[in-house]
Amino acid sequence: MTTTDQQFTDPALDLRFTDAQWQKLVAHATPRDVERGDYVFRSGERDYPMVLVESGEIEVVRDALRWVGEEVVATMGPRSFVGELGLLNGQSAFLSARATGPGRVWFLARPDLRRLLAQEDELGDAVLHALWARRELLRRGPAALTLKFVGLEASGEYLALRRFAERLDLVHTAVPLDPDSALTHPLHNEYAVDDLPIAFVQGEPILRATPGIIAEQLGLSYEATDEDAVDLVVIGGGPAGLAASIYAASEGLSTLLLEAIAPGGQAASTSRIENFLGFPFGVSGGALIGQATLQAIKFGVRVCAPCETAALAPAGDELAVTLTDGRVIRARAAIVASGAAYRRLRLERWADFEGAGIHYAATPLELKQVTESPVVVVGGANSAGQAALYLAANGCPVHLVVRGSDLGARMSSYLVDRLVEDPRIQVHRESNIVGLDGNGHLESVAIDTAGQVAARGLFCFIGAEPATSWLPALDRDPAGFIRTGADVSAEALAQWQPLGRGPLPFETSVPRVFAVGDVRRGSMKRVAAAVGEGSSAVASVHQVLGVPVA
Repeated sequence: MTTTDQQFTDPALDLRFTDAQWQKLVAHATPRDVERGDYVFRSGERDYPMVLVESGEIEVVRDALRWVGEEVVATMGPRSFVGELGLLNGQSAFLSARATGPGRVWFLARPDLRRLLAQEDELGDAVLHALWARRELLRRGPAALTLKFVGLEASGEYLALRRFAERLDLVHTAVPLDPDSALTHPLHNEYAVDDLPIAFVQGEPILRATPGIIAEQLGLSYEATDEDAVDLVVIGGGPAGLAASIYAASEGLSTLLLEAIAPGGQAASTSRIENFLGFPFGVSGGALIGQATLQAIKFGVRVCAPCETAALAPAGDELAVTLTDGRVIRARAAIVASGAAYRRLRLERWADFEGAGIHYAATPLELKQVTESPVVVVGGANSAGQAALYLAANGCPVHLVVRGSDLGARMSSYLVDRLVEDPRIQVHRESNIVGLDGNGHLESVAIDTAGQVAARGLFCFIGAEPATSWLPALDRDPAGFIRTGADVSAEALAQWQPLGRGPLPFETSVPRVFAVGDVRRGSMKRVAAAVGEGSSAVASVHQVLGVPVA
């Protein structure tokens, strides 16, 4: 066994409760006397409690793995607590905790902890700050070995695992391999290249791992309960869905958020958002979504990802939300915030380079694939302009390909000015990409007005198709976007006559089903607008359910 010098020494990490705070916590907790070696929870345990230490010490341990021995991560003394962010988001414990000697602890169950966070502002803020800070500390220490990904660096499957883990802020380690090193890596003695990506969960290998498999292992996927129908199911975890979830849960509605990939949507792939209220120096989409997800968890939203929805239909006085695996969730209302799927260029060999040079996001994860190499960005809206600036600022010569002649037609003027003035960015107006080339990985891109240009990466921001094919019963426009409120067609309103009312703002052609964000006809396709729609729709949900706003 080894012991790390890393301890929770920052006040936010090594939180000591006051007498008043302690009494509020233990009033809802169960006492337990412990002896040396007694475990208060073990790695892999689900629904483990917050452990309040009254006397003695509890050491937090990363269990021995196949290739490394046990390691003590931290030791918690009297008037402190054991636990990190997994206490709130439902993740299984990835560390163990045991007593170093005789003492007394108190077990505070997750539902009781969440209630206290909601009811006690000062205490709740202190605990939430500590939970978040501990997660950040654990990401950089030995605990990160409890979840380890090994895969080909340019593999779409490997990148999907990393994106999933980073969007959910999971403590993990990633080991990227190139095709040559994959054949010489020690793992090759046990596993074939075809087994990649491999995820090691508590040291146990999962071959050809996917985000869905990992979510099941970590307790982050949806699990049926014996509870009554939830008040609200939000389908989609982008800015609109997260805002709806936060406002609904903070106002007393039991809320379940289902996200097919990982929270964030297209916003999470944006390297820098500069026109969002309250961030004069800009904010990355990943940082914004990370804070919003934490906020949702704080208010008791059950976040399930990846969790894909297959159908949504009325079922008596409720709605039935069917998942792709056949499980059915009962809800009193639903908000569809499923966003849109990225459009692809119709080019020969496009499929060859997806995961091998073609990207639909420009974040630090993608930047690592193209560091200081020439790249091509295609698109004429804000996301393309932000990506071009971000890549250029990090050493990549950029070709920006825009189909139209007016760069400002769909792009904010502040971005246009910066793009035109940046010597590292060459803008190609009235241009199209006509070809791709490379041997196993993208090497060059053909532009009809410029010929063949070297490119390690192609970043595609040409819009998206609404993710509504699974909603045939909803009234949609010819492009597939959902009509809401006064925009619902007259033909679709026949079923409303018995209700004696028409659709409320953001309500679709099916009563108690709402739509917000990019999936909705008429939406502005901006993060701030999506947040506004998501929060505003909750007022309509309250009105439908007859629940007064808190």
